[in-house]
Amino acid sequence: MKKKILIIDVAKCENCNNCFLACKDEHCGNNWPGYSRPQPLHGHRWMNIHRRERGQFPFVDAAYLPMPCMHCEDPLCMRVSGKGIITKREDGIVLIDPDKAKGRRKMVNACPYSAIWWNAEEEIPQKCTFCAHLLDQGWTKPRCVQACPTGALSFCELEKEELREMINSQKLEVPGKRSRGTFPGVYYRNLYRYEKCFIAGSVAAEKEGIQDCVSGANIILYKDQKKLQEIRSDAFGDFTFDNLSKDSGDYVIEIIHPELGSKKINAHLGSSYAVGNIFMP
Repeated sequence: MKKKILIIDVAKCENCNNCFLACKDEHCGNNWPGYSRPQPLHGHRWMNIHRRERGQFPFVDAAYLPMPCMHCEDPLCMRVSGKGIITKREDGIVLIDPDKAKGRRKMVNACPYSAIWWNAEEEIPQKCTFCAHLLDQGWTKPRCVQACPTGALSFCELEKEELREMINSQKLEVPGKRSRGTFPGVYYRNLYRYEKCFIAGSVAAEKEGIQDCVSGANIILYKDQKKLQEIRSDAFGDFTFDNLSKDSGDYVIEIIHPELGSKKINAHLGSSYAVGNIFMP
């Protein structure tokens, strides 16, 4: 049977919270027997948007990571819950039985993604259901995907081989530090925007006492004498090398311009930062 898959593009998420609000609209005050009981108005974030700021002024980048229940292939929550409390459907959706789970607060701590929430009024653990009650009525996507204005969220049904091909061709990833062998059913594009670091800077030159930006310079990043990336400075002389590992150490940046010559500088990467203005030659 085809698996239902949610794909999230970190580069397209603008933190508008439409997905979060759509989830609230669907589940707050609404009881969906067999799927979920009403979500509390406050406290729960079944679509939880994590935020991270990288760099320092003036080179600052903000990234947002929407994270629902990951509907894992091998859910840790299912391992620790009692028999029949959590079920994994053939289409990949993981559901908590709202009747059998009553009083099982310890289940909240079983999820490595912190995607299970405690409903104190109902005395049950709750989480994203992929709006399974709607999908079972013929809907093609959950409410969060329907409400996303930028296309950051997409939903599809794929055979295992189709999914494998998509993962490879589109370079889909899962948050590595949390997955712990659970094999999530939510995949991310451009995850580096949230998890990795960058080195940025600006190329400038002085002519007749006037400082100006240098556009169109070739800029090459080396590590251990190996060429990693090559880009051009933009109209403002700015450049950014992204998708670099935190605390990855020493790099060399080479700037080459047909009129201004070449220049090399050293950079040491702890976390994302800017090397500042690089004056040519």
